[in-house]
Amino acid sequence: MKHVKAIGIKFIVSLVLLYIIFGAMYNMSFNNVFLMSLVLSIGSYVLGDLLVLPKANNTIATAVDFGLAFMFLWIVGESLTYGESLVFPSLIAAAGLAVTEYFFHKYVSRNVLEEGEQDYSADYRYQTEASEELTPVKPDVRSDENTDDN
Repeated sequence: MKHVKAIGIKFIVSLVLLYIIFGAMYNMSFNNVFLMSLVLSIGSYVLGDLLVLPKANNTIATAVDFGLAFMFLWIVGESLTYGESLVFPSLIAAAGLAVTEYFFHKYVSRNVLEEGEQDYSADYRYQTEASEELTPVKPDVRSDENTDDN
């Protein structure tokens, strides 16, 4: 039930945003915007929220959702309409969806995903090792005993 509620929230947000951009500004029909929002919501929920978010962090999952939304909206938008290029509106819509996805991922992490599902095992603290072998000491070079004072 938690997944259905999360998909519903994601669908409503994407429907409103896509209808403002594609429906109001570019005269795309409501049926096309509805179908695009439905497919995009389900696809990005499965890919970005259930597969990427538990394994990575919020920023990476948001970037994946941005790329997926841009490519999907551009390709599907171009196939549903003719005459105008939809690269710029797809970019604007994907950016708007990415902003909402950032906050939606926080909701999903807190309320939908179980504690065991989140795997933050990637520890990005790198450590370097230093030893004396990096600058070897040669006794014959630094010794003052080898100087000839004839």
